[in-house]
Amino acid sequence: MTRALVLGGGGPVGIAWESGLVAGLAQAGVDLGRADFTMGTSAGSFVGARLALGADAKTLADPILADRIPGEDGRPASGGAPPADLSRLMQMIGEAQGGLRNPAEARAEIGAFALAAQTIDEAAFIASFGRSFASLPADAWPERGFGCTAVDAETGAFQLWTKDSGVGVVRAVASSCSVPGVYPPVTLNGRRYIDGGMRSSTNADMAAGHDLVVVIAVRLGAAGGAAAERIAARFDEEVESLKHGGSTVVVITPDDASIEAFGVNLMDFRRRPAAARAGLAQGLTDAAELKPFWG
Repeated sequence: MTRALVLGGGGPVGIAWESGLVAGLAQAGVDLGRADFTMGTSAGSFVGARLALGADAKTLADPILADRIPGEDGRPASGGAPPADLSRLMQMIGEAQGGLRNPAEARAEIGAFALAAQTIDEAAFIASFGRSFASLPADAWPERGFGCTAVDAETGAFQLWTKDSGVGVVRAVASSCSVPGVYPPVTLNGRRYIDGGMRSSTNADMAAGHDLVVVIAVRLGAAGGAAAERIAARFDEEVESLKHGGSTVVVITPDDASIEAFGVNLMDFRRRPAAARAGLAQGLTDAAELKPFWG
C-alpha cells in the first residue's frame, strides 16, 4: 500500500498548527513522516519539506512551542510585525478558484499584483527560512518522495515541483510560500513563481495514484461568503477525484479549539505558539481514528 500526505496552505499560523498536529499524531503512534509521497502547498510545503528531509515528526513543533527567535522555524525576521491585510488577495483567490473565469487568467492577475507589490527582496525572503534549510546545497532535494506547488506569476500556469524538476528544495518551498502582496515572487529557471495556494488551498488531486491519501486542510471556507464557498467546493471536487481514482482519503481539519487559537488572520505570527499547542492536542486526540488507516 502506498501512502501520500497532503499538507495545505495556511500562512505562518498554518505552519504552526500543522507542525503541532503532526507532532501530536507521531507522539501517539501515527508517524506521517513515513509517507511514500509528501506534497505541500504554501505553509504545507514548509512542513512537508521538513518531514521529507528527515525531521523527527515527534519534535516538529518544538521550536514554535518554545517561541524561539525569528528565523529558526520558518518565521521571517519581521515576524513581530502586525499581520498583513489579505482581504483583496482573498477576493482574487475566490475569483481564480470559483469556476466563473479562466483560472489561469485569474491567477495571472494575482501574479501581476504580486510582481507590483512592495515587499522585502527575494534574497532576504529566502534567507528568512532559517536553520531548517540553511545547510542545504542550492540544488538539494529530499530523498523521500516530496513535491510542492507554485504558480507562474506571469502566465498563471500551475507548477508541481518534484525531484525531476531540476530545482532546489529551498527555492521551490520559497516559491510555494510566496503569498502575493506579502512576499516577493521567487525566481526558478528564469521565471517568477508565487504561492501554489492560488490554484487551491491543498491541490490534493496531485496525490492521485496512491492507495491512501491523508489530507490536512488548515482552513476551508471558514471566513464565509460566496468566495469561501467556492474554495470549499473546489476542495470537495479534489477529494472526490481522488476517491474516483481508487484512493482512500482521510481529511483532517482543525477542531474547535484549533480554530479559536488561529484567530482571524493566518498571517498573524503572534498566534503561532497557541496554534502549535492546539495542533499538538488535536493530534494526540485524532491519532486513534487515523491509526487503523495509517498503520
